[in-house]
Amino acid sequence: MESETNDNISITSQLHLNNSTNANDRVDSYGFEMPEGYESYEKMMAEYVAVLTRRSIKWSKLLQGKVHVEKNLKVKRYVRKGVPNEHRAQIWMAASGAQEQLEKNPGYYHSLLGTEQQHDAKLEETVRIDMHRTFPENVQFRNSSEPCLQKALYNVLLAYGHHNQAVGYCQGMNFIAGYLIIITKDEEKSFWLMDSLLGRILSDYYSPAMLGLKTDQEVLGELVRVKAPAVWQAMAQHNVMWTLVVSRWFICLYIDVLPVETVLRIWDCLFYEGSKILFRVALTLILHHQAEILQARSMVEVCERFKRITQGAFTYDCHTFMQEIFREPGSLSMATITKLRETCREHIVAEMSRLRP
Repeated sequence: MESETNDNISITSQLHLNNSTNANDRVDSYGFEMPEGYESYEKMMAEYVAVLTRRSIKWSKLLQGKVHVEKNLKVKRYVRKGVPNEHRAQIWMAASGAQEQLEKNPGYYHSLLGTEQQHDAKLEETVRIDMHRTFPENVQFRNSSEPCLQKALYNVLLAYGHHNQAVGYCQGMNFIAGYLIIITKDEEKSFWLMDSLLGRILSDYYSPAMLGLKTDQEVLGELVRVKAPAVWQAMAQHNVMWTLVVSRWFICLYIDVLPVETVLRIWDCLFYEGSKILFRVALTLILHHQAEILQARSMVEVCERFKRITQGAFTYDCHTFMQEIFREPGSLSMATITKLRETCREHIVAEMSRLRP
């Protein structure tokens, strides 16, 4: 019965989205209003459709109706070249371990929602405050939509807050859950994907101290010191902390930073390969626009340059962009990142202890 309901939601939502798209040519296939200069996006997508069609045929042959997907070099190569939207939820679920958790814990998600009397009132209030702030430019999250994905978003965030009480809810999680719901059209799958992301792939990113997030920002700084020393020196010269320019990149996983199609391609790799992909994206943006960043003459100008480098044709062309993230930064092993994380984490913990009253 539940599967049938989800299918109905998916079909109804797609019909609504198609109607909205007809009414407004500047709405993309995910329900987002396209920004100024969207013509370049449309041109890219016209060419990208042929790529998507070829990928879809190859993925269908690879999967052959299977739910579980074996991890191997062939699948990794396929993921890096892009997962077609019709297979995206399945691949994310399988690659991240979320499908396994869902099958091991039947009914668990719905038990977390329970009855209103069982809910944490403070958690409810905090989640509800962010509902209207979540993708107001997306037609599927507007109150006038039928169905409105705000209800599904509220449920997923509330359930996750009860499931992981050490994290509860913090800003940024609403955007991640929103993207998951757009793709899966399924609350339970979105919940387990959140669990994979926040509990395993991005451990400590959303804990109260956000130690994982702070650590990875420092790790990026160390990687830039090696791979783009001139940029690192400019950051130091203008006294710009990495948290000032890249915290949003990491905490929102590039949502509202890069174009939707590009973000989803990044997430394909994030669920399959882990958090290393976040560094590849950041390094590519910095290396590719190194000359532009070095033109900055103040802290304000540096920050402005970092905003600007996430926009334009380079990031809209998701297929070329994804090829570049595996070429431009060069070698980047997980062993290197792990070692840097240990060093940076120790430094941050020591600094937090020093500042603690």
